[in-house]
Amino acid sequence: MRKQQKSLLVLGIITAFVAAGFLLPELIGAGELEPSAPPGPTMKTLDEIPPTWSQTLPASERFVLVLNDEAVLDKETGLTWAANANLDGTKTWQAAINYCGNLSLGGRKGWRLPTREELASLVDVSQTNPALPIGYDSYFSNVQSGYYWSSTAYEANSDYAGVVSMSNADVYDHPKTSSRYVWPVRGAN
Repeated sequence: MRKQQKSLLVLGIITAFVAAGFLLPELIGAGELEPSAPPGPTMKTLDEIPPTWSQTLPASERFVLVLNDEAVLDKETGLTWAANANLDGTKTWQAAINYCGNLSLGGRKGWRLPTREELASLVDVSQTNPALPIGYDSYFSNVQSGYYWSSTAYEANSDYAGVVSMSNADVYDHPKTSSRYVWPVRGAN
């Protein structure tokens, strides 16, 4: 009796694997496995794969002017930055957040103040005044060598928020009442 139960169990497992082998491609919808066949709906082309922050691209491959040349897509991060890095002068931290939230640029809303990490992702520590990748000036204008606000509040003191120096790529925390530059961004968060 016990030997018969084992045999039925093994037969059931084998049947399940065989059925899964026939049905799984249909359930997944990945398309044919023939290399010449078009990709199925679950496959992505290289253009559809999200950017990774581990890439290091030269400016000519990294940046693309978009939204009627009013913004720049960063292929390393997937973020879209205002092409003009100083649209409206310096502002306090709260005024900078409000300004970005109300901004319409390239016919689009949805702009915001970048996080400290996002803003720091733009800089090139081997450059100074500004600390941006060589060739940045083909894409961005009006970059100031001073401090730019981030949306990241300082954890130890809520009266401070993160800034990034475009002069030397340093990251600091400044009082939110200080006036700093604003570089709006759209995308991931």
